[in-house]
Amino acid sequence: MTTIWTLTLRNLRLFFRDRMRVFFSLLSALILVALYVFFLGNQITSSVTAQLPGAPAEDVDRFIRAWVFAGVIMITSLTASLGAMAVFVDDRVAHRFDDFLVAPPRRGHLTLGYLLAAFLVAAVISLLLLAAAQITLAISGGGMTLGELATAAGITLLCCLVFAALSALAASFIASTGAFAALSTIVGTGVGFLAGAYVPLGTLPAGVAKVLTLLPFAQAASLVRGPLTAGPLDALDSAQPGAGESLATYFGVHAMVGDTELGVPVLIAILAGLGILFLLLAIGRFGRRLRTV
Repeated sequence: MTTIWTLTLRNLRLFFRDRMRVFFSLLSALILVALYVFFLGNQITSSVTAQLPGAPAEDVDRFIRAWVFAGVIMITSLTASLGAMAVFVDDRVAHRFDDFLVAPPRRGHLTLGYLLAAFLVAAVISLLLLAAAQITLAISGGGMTLGELATAAGITLLCCLVFAALSALAASFIASTGAFAALSTIVGTGVGFLAGAYVPLGTLPAGVAKVLTLLPFAQAASLVRGPLTAGPLDALDSAQPGAGESLATYFGVHAMVGDTELGVPVLIAILAGLGILFLLLAIGRFGRRLRTV
């Protein structure tokens, strides 16, 4: 266990030492925030307020903020864990595995060191963003309750586990830093759309929205949105009955496949199952990569 933790700390230091790597891991989330602060935020708030004339503008604004923060947290749980796997790619390209494998650490310890570091990077950054969301929402009068905050933290950690395993699996196929940079660009660009974070799922054609909801990215985003938006949605329902339910469906708080809603237990079970699958595949791939150096 000491060996695994030592390798994990080594990987964490290498990641956080490169400030540009950390920045680009957060770039997709920062782009989402910028889009809503400078371009889309007021437009969407005004549109929702016009469609729900009885809903207080303050509650609509708090809901939109919570929805955006949920998207930022979900995106970061993937991009940060993928960014942390750059250490694995760098080690492979620089043939550092040759040095590792003549030293005491076993192949399994090396694998767990990379996986644990990716999870911890994503968890630390994502939980900091969750804390920032709570502070921001509380200042505006719509912060989460203690139970909702604990639920959001648990869901965030689940997302970090699942996407750390997925990132490790993806990185195991990469043999150059250029290819990894291309992968990071594609993921950073596409995950916001796949999660329904750039535009509400309700604005998309029904077929597209259905396909996206079947993917783990939109499912994870839906789970994160639940506790963050619970307070604003309840306030909107109190002001105008049915408004909260309508917005929850339109903005992807509820994971709808056609007329069927995938409940929270179902989404958690799906993500947990995928996480185990990704983890087993990643461990197998890492083992083969280490045996072929």
